[in-house]
Amino acid sequence: MTLTRLFLVLLLTSMLFSCGSGQAPLGGEREIRADHIAAHTKFLSSDALEGREPGTRGETLATEYIAAQFALAGAKPAGDNGTYFQTVPLVGVTSLPATTLSWQKTPQPVRMTWLDDFVAVNPSQQASVDIDAEAVFVGHGIVAPEFDWNDYKGVDVKGKVVVLFTNEPPSDDPAFFGGKALTYYGRWSFKYEEATRRGAAGAIIIHTDPTAGYGWQVVRNSWSGRNPYVKLEAGQPALAVAGWVTSGVGQRLLEGLGDNVDQILAKAESRDFQPVPLGFRLRGRIQSEVQPLDTRNVVAILEGSDPQKKNEAIVYTAHWDHLGVGVPADGDSIYNGAVDNATGCAILLDLAQAWGRSATRPARSIIFAAVAAEEGGLRGSEYYAHHPVIPAGKTAVNLNYDGLLPFGRTTDISLPGYERTTLLSLIEETAREFKLTIRPEAHPEQGYYYRSDHFSLAKVGVPAFSLDLGVEYVGKPEGWGLQTDEEYRTKHYHQPSDEFDPSWDFSGLEDLARFGFVVGRKVADLPELPTWNAGDEFLPAREKSQSQP
Repeated sequence: MTLTRLFLVLLLTSMLFSCGSGQAPLGGEREIRADHIAAHTKFLSSDALEGREPGTRGETLATEYIAAQFALAGAKPAGDNGTYFQTVPLVGVTSLPATTLSWQKTPQPVRMTWLDDFVAVNPSQQASVDIDAEAVFVGHGIVAPEFDWNDYKGVDVKGKVVVLFTNEPPSDDPAFFGGKALTYYGRWSFKYEEATRRGAAGAIIIHTDPTAGYGWQVVRNSWSGRNPYVKLEAGQPALAVAGWVTSGVGQRLLEGLGDNVDQILAKAESRDFQPVPLGFRLRGRIQSEVQPLDTRNVVAILEGSDPQKKNEAIVYTAHWDHLGVGVPADGDSIYNGAVDNATGCAILLDLAQAWGRSATRPARSIIFAAVAAEEGGLRGSEYYAHHPVIPAGKTAVNLNYDGLLPFGRTTDISLPGYERTTLLSLIEETAREFKLTIRPEAHPEQGYYYRSDHFSLAKVGVPAFSLDLGVEYVGKPEGWGLQTDEEYRTKHYHQPSDEFDPSWDFSGLEDLARFGFVVGRKVADLPELPTWNAGDEFLPAREKSQSQP
């Protein structure tokens, strides 16, 4: 799509959203409409945007479209130099097919096949790096003193490669690793961070569907393209290789520790687990294309009405990026990302339109941030969290939209993390007004709280959570929602088949957007800023942010 055609699209959408109904503006949440959300979703996930990968033509088209919609809504630019764009400086690292990796216990090395057996990237951001290091199995790779847990006890892994599982020890006790809910210790990103802190040369995760929460194809598709990283400073430590191997390969790597991967995993879930030298060396060369990758967040603001409180804000977020053009599936190589996350961006745009047309302006300001590089590790939201329009200590709440299934209305919603904040009563009151039940997180063991952009804001202290539909769909039989959610996760998540379907029903997304509008309006007029509950892991960051001028 040329920029001229993009201009025509924007002109047509401006006509649609300004006068499509032939009626005067309704104001507030009543401006939010399912057909608006559907139209934005369709455009953002079209083949013309080529999967919206950061640093590509697809990014340009997507972010220009989002900025134009913010302008049409009357929201002011809040990016760099009076624009809607906040530059996020990154380095793009693309592992090349020439990358090799093998292990050697005997004189004859066992070579793994790229994509079929392993994926790997070079976080040290070099064009070529060799790895030849002893391998050590470290269970889940967790060091958590508050839970009396140390998978690295008694072993020095400096210069070695650690082999481990993602996820964390299971428990029904909320006081132990969050009970059934996954904590950040279980996320794959933590595994690499801890290995780096320990001075390891590399870290290899053994994939299983239960521990990862998704199949190998998701790992393969997500890691086969360009990976964005914050540029390393001189002398900053980094792994030479960070990767994954299939369960089958993992079984061979851990040969002698148990009859199968499940048995070995069970041993790693004991506090008595001891690291095990594996008796082989991991060897290979990670070949990479390394280039500057300046991507951008799209940020806009509607200023609050109160002279003092306008310097405080509610922040709505959704990530605009997806995986771009990648490994073909059934002849299709464009990863459109319709559900993930054209839907969330579409809601963000309609929220901006609704707030822009609201007859009254709230006390606090309203910020809309379409963030970049979520798929590469929450990079855009992380950058915004450390370079906010309004400081974290004065940000009341972050309401995030990510990966929403447009299959109709539900009688329930899911808001993982809201109960950890002082907004609990306000949220539950609003749910009653909407005649919605707040459903506990369907898969707390997957740690979704730590996998979306609200986590970046939470880490700097902002009360933050995502808004999602539940699973009890109006007019559908019991269990239909859970079955449909599982079907999306296994068949379409991070795959080219995540495409717009004209038969989709966006009425539930309309409800969810309206719910977020009302919550935002209530929080914007609260006398005091919300915070985290006593004892929450993010409360110290909140207190620190609010102690700063």
